[in-house]
Amino acid sequence: MPAINVNPTRQELTRLKTRLKTSIRGHKLLKDKRDELMKQFMDVVRENRALRKKVEDGLMKAHGSFTVASALMSSEMLEQSLLYPKQSVELDMTFQNIMSVNVPVYQFRTKSDDAGEIYPYGFAATSGELDGAVDALSGVFQDMLKLAEIEKTSQLLAEEIEKTRRRVNALEYVKIPQM
Repeated sequence: MPAINVNPTRQELTRLKTRLKTSIRGHKLLKDKRDELMKQFMDVVRENRALRKKVEDGLMKAHGSFTVASALMSSEMLEQSLLYPKQSVELDMTFQNIMSVNVPVYQFRTKSDDAGEIYPYGFAATSGELDGAVDALSGVFQDMLKLAEIEKTSQLLAEEIEKTRRRVNALEYVKIPQM
């Protein structure tokens, strides 16, 4: 590795000592940031794993109910029952700062808070299994939104960890030894 070209003066020595001290302090700060990012990332990954299992179980339950409902009802009746949604959903996205990484936070609101508003059909012409499928899907919707938020958070944290790791290594193995 070629050494840097330096004028042999006292002023240059003082300047290099200051740069070295600043680089060492920056290296320590970046290592601390990397370590804290890793802790945050591991917490997010654990939460992601648990929530993914919960969402997959909810979707399997909804799929099973929907399969039974489609077997009991004609396909035309099923399609007509679910054609027009009765409930509308608004999605708001804000950002939260985690160790200088802006991660999304999703919140959704429905048009009305009434639990009976999720069924876009009359109960007389449909099966009870369809009610169970729609109810299971509406129940898992909030968890799916949280899962999307957590997965995006983990992706952004992983990118920031990689950038910080590169900076730490550049200081540790290139800049500080050169000085």
